[in-house]
Amino acid sequence: MKRTKIALAGLAMLAVGAMALTGCASGGGGNDNSAKPSGNTGDASAIISVNGSEPENPLIPTNTNEVGGGKILDSIFAGLAYYDATGKLVNDMADSITVDDPTDLTIKIKSGEKFTNGQTLTADSFIKAWQYGAKFSNKQLNSSWFADIEGFDPAKDSDLTGLKKVDDNTFTVKLATPVAAEFAQRLGYSAYYPLPDVAFTDMKAFGEAPIGNGPYKLASDSAWQHDVQIDLVKNDQYTGGRQAHNGGLTIKFYTSQDSAYADLQSGDVDVIDAIPASAFATFESDLGDRAVNQPAAIFQSFTLPKDLAHFTGQEGELRRQALSMAINREQITDKIYNKTRTPASDFTSPVISGWSDSLTGADVLKYNPEKAKQLWAQADAISKWSGSFQIAYNADGGHQVWVDAVANSLKNTLGIDASGKSYVDFATLRKDVNARTIKTAFRTGWQADYPSQYNFLQPLYGTGASSNDSDYANPAFDKLLAEGATATDPAEATKDYAQAQEILLKDLPSIPLWYSNVTGGFAKGVQNVTFGWNSVPLYYQITKG
Repeated sequence: MKRTKIALAGLAMLAVGAMALTGCASGGGGNDNSAKPSGNTGDASAIISVNGSEPENPLIPTNTNEVGGGKILDSIFAGLAYYDATGKLVNDMADSITVDDPTDLTIKIKSGEKFTNGQTLTADSFIKAWQYGAKFSNKQLNSSWFADIEGFDPAKDSDLTGLKKVDDNTFTVKLATPVAAEFAQRLGYSAYYPLPDVAFTDMKAFGEAPIGNGPYKLASDSAWQHDVQIDLVKNDQYTGGRQAHNGGLTIKFYTSQDSAYADLQSGDVDVIDAIPASAFATFESDLGDRAVNQPAAIFQSFTLPKDLAHFTGQEGELRRQALSMAINREQITDKIYNKTRTPASDFTSPVISGWSDSLTGADVLKYNPEKAKQLWAQADAISKWSGSFQIAYNADGGHQVWVDAVANSLKNTLGIDASGKSYVDFATLRKDVNARTIKTAFRTGWQADYPSQYNFLQPLYGTGASSNDSDYANPAFDKLLAEGATATDPAEATKDYAQAQEILLKDLPSIPLWYSNVTGGFAKGVQNVTFGWNSVPLYYQITKG
């Protein structure tokens, strides 16, 4: 590490951070204004219907790292904290989250909180859930979120020795690296949600009908109708800052964004957070003040498997750069997306502090057909290209139009056969990606879990990280990430993350495409619709009637 000690000024900053976390929302929301709808409060018993997608896996917090399942988990569970509309961390089940020093945190939870089966929430509810999520044999997709805790071992079953229960409402966290301030900011993410004891008797069965402690709960044990919808109702026992101002949610699983938009226009769904490409030019005039088009922490890319033929070694480096420079991002975002997307200049998002459009090496993200042809020819001199280049995508996500456009750009620039490869739905695509059986490039994207550059970089490109679909590994990159996470000066952290991204711009484990605005809308008679920093509507605020 570049910094083995933290200066007094750094410790002072950590102390201020601890005070801010302690005061965020003790007793039910504190100063979180996002939890207070204004104007027409509507019918408090009304069920709000929204769009979603079939979750990839059973609904277990430590094994869900995709948006479809995440929307549901964030509605039925309450963690130590949550993120408000602007991305600010607000205490939820925590009375206080105190950064004691660079490697130590003390967490106090509110007394008397309960799961919907009546079990009291205690420190053990968090400790047991985190231990389960971190254990190697449980093969949880979010296990790497516990990697900074003392005792974590990615290759064998071991206890997180850094978790210590003080009393029923207090536990401490000892980290193996001095990243306590950064770690505290992560605690609104779903991987850190608590679990009731019943979960550990049969985790798979629990995931089909989870028992949570959040603003909503499942309407019944059979509320999850696979590939159709899930029905949630208000949890009256929840006392945190996300109090539901409606009677519940029906999250409909759409296989087509066009279908969701048609339902919105006919009043068969209340709120959607994705507009189909076919309506980009017209939805704002169609919906008027019910249209939503605002920046969000969303990044779109496509990823190449680690050992894909012709894309390893020096040949692979040349071909990856050629692919990137052969894509006319400006034309695609203008003509297809009607400027609801912005060509990428890095691997993060403009809404995140520290973002830059002037990184060294970022020219590789600019359309340069002549240079792309030269690089492709240099790669051919190493090993002659053969076959076709495909980008796999899920047909239920509205991706075909841009995949076809990118493929055409590659075909026209490089003179190769390029096309999309359609999977019926997201879960089917992810099955092949997770099993590492996919033999083509594939669409990837990132909707931030918490507002930090680290969150865009470590989970996707850190060695062994939870969402590292390319199996990318670069010790120099990992070192810079770690240094950024331990920095007490935000400017130093930004510098480290910039240098880390400059490595990515050379290696290109994925090809950045564009940043996405959240585009959505709501039906007539629906009020108090706010889309958060990460593009997800604040469902608990929505009213109608």
